[in-house]
Amino acid sequence: MDESLAQRAAACGIEPGYHDIWGRWREASDQTVRALLAVLAVDPGAPAADEAMPPAVPPCHWPPALEQGRRVWGFAVQLYALRSARNWGIGDFTDLTALLELAARHGADLVGVNPLHALFAHDARHCSPYAPSSRRFLNVLYVDVEAVPEFAASAPARALVGSAAFQARLRALRAAMHVDYEGVRAAKFELFERLFAALRDNPARGAEFEAFKRAGGEPLYRHALFEALQEHLYARDPACWGWPNWPPAYRDPAAPAVADFARAHRDRIDFYAYLQWLADAQLAAAAARSRALGMAIGLYADLAVGVDANGADVWAERELYAHGLRIGAPPDDFNPRGQDWGLLPWRPQRLHAAACAPFVDVLRANMRHAGALRIDHVMGLRRLYLIPAGAQATDGAYVRYPFGALLAAVATESRLHRCLVIGEDLGTVPDEVRAALAAARALSYRVLYFERDAEGGFRAADAFPPAAVATVSTHDLPTLAGWWEERDLALREALGLWPDMAFAAAQRTARARDRALLVERLKREGLLAQDYAAPAAFDDALALAVHAHLARTPSAIAVVQPEDVFGERDQANVPGTVDAYPNWRRKIAPALERWADDPRLRACAEAFAAARPR
Repeated sequence: MDESLAQRAAACGIEPGYHDIWGRWREASDQTVRALLAVLAVDPGAPAADEAMPPAVPPCHWPPALEQGRRVWGFAVQLYALRSARNWGIGDFTDLTALLELAARHGADLVGVNPLHALFAHDARHCSPYAPSSRRFLNVLYVDVEAVPEFAASAPARALVGSAAFQARLRALRAAMHVDYEGVRAAKFELFERLFAALRDNPARGAEFEAFKRAGGEPLYRHALFEALQEHLYARDPACWGWPNWPPAYRDPAAPAVADFARAHRDRIDFYAYLQWLADAQLAAAAARSRALGMAIGLYADLAVGVDANGADVWAERELYAHGLRIGAPPDDFNPRGQDWGLLPWRPQRLHAAACAPFVDVLRANMRHAGALRIDHVMGLRRLYLIPAGAQATDGAYVRYPFGALLAAVATESRLHRCLVIGEDLGTVPDEVRAALAAARALSYRVLYFERDAEGGFRAADAFPPAAVATVSTHDLPTLAGWWEERDLALREALGLWPDMAFAAAQRTARARDRALLVERLKREGLLAQDYAAPAAFDDALALAVHAHLARTPSAIAVVQPEDVFGERDQANVPGTVDAYPNWRRKIAPALERWADDPRLRACAEAFAAARPR
């Protein structure tokens, strides 16, 4: 890179290269740098140099239980994946409350969920919780229709749901192996229309709704306006999917055509605001129930790293975003071709100039009902791996963000909302970022698969860090059974996600070695008998031993994925795939009502309760 190009890149926060997870230096190509400059150099100036590292940041909030040295545990679920005898084919906020109650009975202090962000109400097939339309508002498909007060007051709504035809639809939605998002959407929206109509007959509820709208202000109004406008335009022409594909007259929220639409469709805008009110009220009720149960943390929420370029947040504040760039990750062992998440990043300069106010708004929206907030890809506070339009995921570069101001905002909002912060710090994370997060008392995120000792074996339980969340796996990684049986390796090979057969063979060799190392570690911990012979197929004894190992760690929080307890083989999401795998659709096999009596879950809970008493 010549000196002139390097200077221009530095002025826009573009880093010249990075060390990958194998320790190799990867220099950003001139082509990549020029493509990034074409977008980022539009704004004069850049984040101040002293923003690269934060000044002293006041600590984040810790709940009293952790302050007193207690170690807690809980479950982490994809909410949509919960089966129950009463839901409508997708886990909902009533299921969440039931899971909180079950967790508390078993001695757990938290339940973690996937991001609950608003997706695209007009088209439920776009179902990734990590690619939302808005991070400020909620996915209304999680509303339990039958728990809405208007349902009890609406004879037409109750009659429709009670009909034989509708009950048959619900049975089919519940029985489906994967979430039928469009079927769920059709059923729920059919009822939402009737419930909204019933609101007019209840002045007291109507007054509460008006108060909610006033409190939501312009952001709520614009979100509901986006939903109504997207629905309207998509119904006329399916090519109008996402605001960049709308007629030009509607692409600016302040445009006269948008104002005309709003005047003509006030009721529909109110309808979408009403759905947000229902979702917010039910989530708030679940959080209140966790507090009533005496859970130390309660609801553990998740914040996605970015938003879909076609969605409501970008439409409402499009000047903040770096159009033509996408957030992703460089190559690693699980994703040798890198990752392109298709998410639109903020412009670091604009974010800095706004004193990080947009980020503060997002934090407030997600901390409001949460006892803990996991920040996905927390290194994004310091830098993001950005990929120019048309480039491969391997052809990105890191761009700096105003780390000091962003981390200070996290800590401030954490204390204001009394919300613990967990930074998901997997991947290529600079040491100084981990040090700054630790100084701010944000918990680290430690996954069993990656926790190794100096010899490459699995880390001893007592060697896990205390200021951390310990877990076996994540939504983007194989389940424990899938990892043991190489389900993920076979799937990636079948889908052509490995660069070549030699790489695939090396992965299988490494996995066989890792299985032996895991068994060796569990024997050293006294969790497996010395004569235990590792089975080819994953078994319940191994699952219990792994979770007992996790329970013994000094980490402040240990998180259990029910899929790992129940021995499920298929993971929630396979990075690098879109339609080739049913991402974000897989359901947990046992219905929620059966969990309490499942001997596998009881044994796991007993191991955690023994190691981490309340």
